[in-house]
Amino acid sequence: MPAPRDRQWLRVDLGRQQVELLNGERVLARYAVSTATNGPGERNGSGCTPRGWHVIRARIGEGCPLGAVFVGRRWTGEVCTPELMAAHPHRDWILTRILWLSGLQPGFNRLGVVDTMRRFIYFHGCPDTTPLGVPGSAGCIRMRNTDVRELHDRVAAGTRVWIGGD
Repeated sequence: MPAPRDRQWLRVDLGRQQVELLNGERVLARYAVSTATNGPGERNGSGCTPRGWHVIRARIGEGCPLGAVFVGRRWTGEVCTPELMAAHPHRDWILTRILWLSGLQPGFNRLGVVDTMRRFIYFHGCPDTTPLGVPGSAGCIRMRNTDVRELHDRVAAGTRVWIGGD
């Protein structure tokens, strides 16, 4: 599946731990990310970041404040603070916005035991104390809250996403 030539798309480079927003081959923006500690992989339960072609299936969090806390893709009404983090030290913090991904390659990242959407893989914000530029997630693509809000505002549902690199 070739990269879109005449429209926006996202390229996640697992080796460089960054995402680029492109229009054709022109880079419009670049952001630091953190992908899976377990590396790349498609299988359900692997804790890996799935590779290949995806699409943004849903955009979640429009209008929520910076640091809004999501559980089950719903805003809890909370905003992340150091005190809230101390009170819930084992929470997987999903903050600010969610760009929920769906695989486009049946048998590789779509359907069955390799289905990206059923694995709940998304771009999402994380606490400011979370290191970026190094793998550290359970499969999702973590971003700074200001960056994920900006990216959310710049892309539509249906935007193609390529995840690859070493």
